[in-house]
Amino acid sequence: MAVLGLGLAALGRPGYLTVDHGAAIGMDRSVHALREHCHEVCDAAWEGGIRWFDAARSYGRSEQFLAEWLTGRGIEPDQVAVSSKWGYTYTADWEVDREVHEVKDHSAGALARQWPETEALVGPWLRLYQVHSATLESGILDDVKVHVALAGLGVPVGISLSGPNQSEALHRALSIDVDGTPLFSAVQATWNPLEPSVGTALAKAKSAGWTVIVKEALANGRLAVPGPATAALGERPDVTALAVALAQPWADIVLLGAATVAQLRSNLAALDVAVPLDRDRLVTLALDPQTYWRERAAMEWT
Repeated sequence: MAVLGLGLAALGRPGYLTVDHGAAIGMDRSVHALREHCHEVCDAAWEGGIRWFDAARSYGRSEQFLAEWLTGRGIEPDQVAVSSKWGYTYTADWEVDREVHEVKDHSAGALARQWPETEALVGPWLRLYQVHSATLESGILDDVKVHVALAGLGVPVGISLSGPNQSEALHRALSIDVDGTPLFSAVQATWNPLEPSVGTALAKAKSAGWTVIVKEALANGRLAVPGPATAALGERPDVTALAVALAQPWADIVLLGAATVAQLRSNLAALDVAVPLDRDRLVTLALDPQTYWRERAAMEWT
């Protein structure tokens, strides 16, 4: 069975595209308030047994907040695993109503700029550095110059995926090597009862020896709230959906996207669910990938 990790996408910046994120974070969106809020959630995660924390250059100040928390709590590098990502730049300037919150750039220049920033903040604890939302269209999977640069970083490298063609991008990534050595050793992909299409490809990555990380297991909050859309998941849909992800035979880590301590503690109950949703009921929830990603893109940053 997989273990839980904590993703900081909803904790390192004042706005995110999660259902009711704004209400969860509260009115005070100052850097100081969000730093304290992030540290409180990290404390609860640590108390709940979580030892994997995932950040990104585009998650506002997530790496900074995480580094400050690790240092302040005296957590040694051998006690925790941190993963982070490069390839997007945060552009919202700590405002929620900006039209553009992050800009993708998978060029060698972006890597050369962002890697030192990550290394300076979380270097001692970093166990995995990932391409953020690798797609066939972004060009990263064909950029030999970037591949060589990634191979020379001195840390394991992986890819995170996004969009309706996750499977195709992963199959391409599985074939990439630098001087005969596979470049990537991990994948972080969106998988949940609404969007399970990448499952077969993730099983292939697992069989190749890759670490498999599940993100957005609650579909950016859409599977966290009881209602008609989540009726098949029972009275606590977040717990059931996470239990299903944890039970996948190819999963190593399932990231929580909790924005509050209460959400995180509710999510942790998934570890105690012995019988997750059966396969037949799971199939009835799945959306066409194009539909799922179109609806996700229409979500508002709050």
